[in-house]
Amino acid sequence: MLKKITTLLGTGALGLSLATAHAGAIDTLKQFNDSAQGMSGQFSQVVTNKKSTKRSSGQFQILRPNLFKWTYNKPYQQVIVGDGKTIWLHDVDLAQVTKTKQNTALGDSPAAILSNKGSLDSQYTLLEDGNEGGIEYVKATPKNPDGSYQFIRLGFKGRELNQMQLKDNFGNETKLTFSGLKTDAKLSPSSFKFTPPKGVDVLEN
Repeated sequence: MLKKITTLLGTGALGLSLATAHAGAIDTLKQFNDSAQGMSGQFSQVVTNKKSTKRSSGQFQILRPNLFKWTYNKPYQQVIVGDGKTIWLHDVDLAQVTKTKQNTALGDSPAAILSNKGSLDSQYTLLEDGNEGGIEYVKATPKNPDGSYQFIRLGFKGRELNQMQLKDNFGNETKLTFSGLKTDAKLSPSSFKFTPPKGVDVLEN
């Protein structure tokens, strides 16, 4: 379940539209990291491996530091909330909630980039990674060789983050495309509180 949670967190979104038109992708990413606090938007996700391709979509909210909420609408309803101490994974169809300590579940996942400023420089080596279809990429490689991911690629189209791509150590590849991104979202910490609904099973990792 922990692997599932960290993978799902890795599908989350960076929402940004920055003011420096001629900055390189690394500069744009670092400006985002220094400035963005409250973020929201929509995402579509494709996860592929040798056996299958899985598609999903939903919305996200992030409030730095360490607060986030991902809502998957298709193909199954699922909500993931990080309240700063605990990550709550609610499988609506299964009527089940799983709780995990947040510092354990995040590790080197992409969610660490999104929800904590300090993780970018402390946990990743950044390299410009070329232009594909008008999208400029930054490749973030975890400094910890025993981490969960081989790399994370963040793609900027103009001044806006358009894609996130990642490959884990099991060979699974995830591609996210973002839309409706807002970096000035007025979010309240109370939006990231989660109480398990009555009648659901609550499991703890």
